[in-house]
Amino acid sequence: MKWTDIEDIGIALLENHQDVDPLTVRFTDLHKWVMALPGFDDDAKNSNEKKLEAIQMAWYEEYKDANE
Repeated sequence: MKWTDIEDIGIALLENHQDVDPLTVRFTDLHKWVMALPGFDDDAKNSNEKKLEAIQMAWYEEYKDANE
């Protein structure tokens, strides 16, 4: 996965952090968690606030669906 694989990262974050509300995660922690995902292979410098926000929202949508 790369930073541009927003939906895939959101799903992977849900699988790895099921009990965490994505809206409570700081971007610094989110960045670390994405970098630690199995199958994630991209440079840390390719991230930015806009991408992290999109990832957080994709993760949140998955989180909402899983907790309905």
